[in-house]
Amino acid sequence: MCEAVRLLARRCRVVAISTFYRTEAIPPTQPPFIDGVVALETDLSPRELKLGVLREIEERLGRVRTSDRNAPRPIDCDLLLLGDRVVREPDLVLPSPDVLERSFVAQALLELDRSLTLPGSRTTLADAAARMPRRPMEALPELTSALRRELEEAEDESRTHRRARS
Repeated sequence: MCEAVRLLARRCRVVAISTFYRTEAIPPTQPPFIDGVVALETDLSPRELKLGVLREIEERLGRVRTSDRNAPRPIDCDLLLLGDRVVREPDLVLPSPDVLERSFVAQALLELDRSLTLPGSRTTLADAAARMPRRPMEALPELTSALRRELEEAEDESRTHRRARS
């Protein structure tokens, strides 16, 4: 996970990291997943971010895509929201349906923005999350702290590079 944050910070400005959680895999026959949300600032289009940045990070960290969308994988980077954009394309949907279908996604997003209203609707995420069935989530404070430290180090490195160029 730390390497994913480091790679992401090289391509976008990472502004916040939610708590990361251990959650039951879907389907539950697989090992548990580690889930969390990373908030970014970027000028990239949704397609550039998803296919050019997130997929590239997944591949670099060993993910091999197969026809089984629920196959075990070392990492899964999803684009959940991008500002107020609404996109309905065969390979890109924003906001991601996972936001309203998976409580762990909603909870992690709410940690970063309690007043979030989903683009293209008047539904607040807090209202939608209150209606979702809750699934077990185990907070991982050590991992979360390590990821946040990684972000701070990446920011320090970026500032050092900017100063060296000026």
